[in-house]
Amino acid sequence: MSTPANEVDKKLIVQLREKTSAGVLDCKKALVESGGDIALAVEWLRKKGLSKAAKVAAKVAAEGRIALRIGSDLKSGSIVEINCETDFVAKNDNFVAFCDKTISYVHEASFNTIEEMREQGCFSENVNSAIATMGEKIDIRRVAKLSETGGIVNGYLHSNAKVGVLVAVETDCADLGGFVRDIAMHAAAMRPLYLDESAIPAAVIAKEREIAVEQLKKEGKPEAMLEKIVPGKIKKFIQEATLAGQPFVKDDKKSVSQALSDAATQRGCTARLAGFVRFEVGEGIEKKSASFADEVAQQIRR
Repeated sequence: MSTPANEVDKKLIVQLREKTSAGVLDCKKALVESGGDIALAVEWLRKKGLSKAAKVAAKVAAEGRIALRIGSDLKSGSIVEINCETDFVAKNDNFVAFCDKTISYVHEASFNTIEEMREQGCFSENVNSAIATMGEKIDIRRVAKLSETGGIVNGYLHSNAKVGVLVAVETDCADLGGFVRDIAMHAAAMRPLYLDESAIPAAVIAKEREIAVEQLKKEGKPEAMLEKIVPGKIKKFIQEATLAGQPFVKDDKKSVSQALSDAATQRGCTARLAGFVRFEVGEGIEKKSASFADEVAQQIRR
């Protein structure tokens, strides 16, 4: 007995996606056909040729590649992280081709978030086709886009495709593209957490202040000195945590924002950082430790 499509509980769709890695539309259809029964919906998906996705859904996909695309006019950029289970597959020509195809699609499409992407009809079809081809869990984990009609967007993808960065700069300079790429390379290496001080949540500053006070107390600093020392520690945190405040790797006597401003001034114009995105493969994912021999054995068993 089927269930009307408009009555499918969204929570059931989420549960089914977690179990099978199937797309939103496929999960919704499976639940409609199975009357909202999760077990029957899983069976329905498997019968439709999605058993490979269901089989690998519980596995950890923490390897993979970052793909990046910059518009030819340097006004827009897109970045995506695509995960797989092993470094073997991450270097496989089929996986590389899948990543290239995905970033092209992402850059040309109108959506801006991974949630919007997952609602596209072709999303689950493409992912499940990749799973079937490569025999591992494949996950398009996250996407991001930057655009700057009144400036420049450029980026940097490290040679191993494990780290990628987009940087947007608001500027009236027409020839700062190379410098913006240098900033993206800086961000790839130095791992800033925030664009500038204004982007740091108040709760983060408060926590850093709390930590600084506790550290100083353990060092035996008198209470009267705390308010004189803590601001300096917070200032140092802001400098280290922000792209704007970090010493520029190509001239560490200047901050990134100062180096950018000076580069623009030399060209008779102005420039300021407007945004950045940094993706690193697998960051935040709890990885299972496996030896090289284990990876080889896993590939042989497929």
